[in-house]
Amino acid sequence: MEKIYETIVEGKFLDRPNRFVCHAEVLGEKVLCHMPNPGRMKELLFPGVKLYLTPNRKGLRTAYRVIGCEKGNHVFYLDTTRANDVAADLVSHGRIPGWENYFLAGREVTMGDSRFDLLLGDAETGETFPVEVKSCSLAGKKGAMFPDAPTERGRKHLTHLVDMGKNGEHAGLLVLVHYGDAQWFLPDYHTDLPFAEEFRRGMDVLDWKACVIPWTKEFLMPERVRLIPSSKEVLDREMGNAGDYMIVLSLDEDRTIAVGSLGDIQFPKGYYVYVGSARKNLDQRIAHHKALRKGRHWHMDYFRGACRFAGAIPIRTADDLEHRLAGAVEKIAPWSIPGFGCTDCRCSSHLFGFHENPMHLPAFLKLEEQFEIDRLDGLVDSWNCF
Repeated sequence: MEKIYETIVEGKFLDRPNRFVCHAEVLGEKVLCHMPNPGRMKELLFPGVKLYLTPNRKGLRTAYRVIGCEKGNHVFYLDTTRANDVAADLVSHGRIPGWENYFLAGREVTMGDSRFDLLLGDAETGETFPVEVKSCSLAGKKGAMFPDAPTERGRKHLTHLVDMGKNGEHAGLLVLVHYGDAQWFLPDYHTDLPFAEEFRRGMDVLDWKACVIPWTKEFLMPERVRLIPSSKEVLDREMGNAGDYMIVLSLDEDRTIAVGSLGDIQFPKGYYVYVGSARKNLDQRIAHHKALRKGRHWHMDYFRGACRFAGAIPIRTADDLEHRLAGAVEKIAPWSIPGFGCTDCRCSSHLFGFHENPMHLPAFLKLEEQFEIDRLDGLVDSWNCF
């Protein structure tokens, strides 16, 4: 098996100042590393997580490049700068089921105003067609989703490919899933609804593949991959502008705030997670909570003006998960505000306090993973997959 890297060094993740670099501990020293994958990867990168690094050439600002990490017993590949090399190698050796008879005809191919990663060819017919490669590292117990952050460029390329397919042209999409136990793939409609809608529009006309690669810490070129399905039915049921959400706010100091019918409430400083739902216009509801200038209708409207907005987590679904979600957050939160946001239900609260940003806490991110990904396992299993 062919080596991708001559030298691999193990380290521990410390922090990530921005999307493109991180600090790691290597041989007892803190070093700056290049992060080739600009995705959020918040469910992967916690302090102490094992990283796999390869040395950069001398003279660069960063000493190493991050090529992978561990999550549980699994190795995840994170080097998106080499993902196209992996895809090209798989095509060249006929290792992608359904594409065994195609050859690699080109790379970085420009068509119109798009540049696609690969060009595949058919020696018998002379046909060539473009393929865009996506690198997927977001996964739960059985499912994998892409992207983990909005990708305008990715959506633009996908739209181009789908339009080609709709016109009867051959166009391909290759998703490299870097989680060896993945059983299904869906576009991450929670995070990037426009991308997911384009994927759904193209499911019947694109030559798309979601390939699982079982990586090891040696990071050798894969000799085998496994295709996994997706589900039109799950997308049609779950994907849309409706569902539940969590709003994360930061309160910089202890405050007494008048909250409508609840009266004056003492709020300790810290981070707060508000759980709500919107059976329609989910994105607009989140935008309402993000805004500062507005009328006061919900309990959250009174509290919002005293806080700094830290983030929003939409969970798009046809199911009503609001009360289950509130109960799950309550179990991991150090405190809650009794009666807040729950006058129309039996929950004790819909506002929960944390000493630090919960979006950096493993327990909170695991909860998010369970509601966004793991909950879908039963749906995918019960519907026909494509």
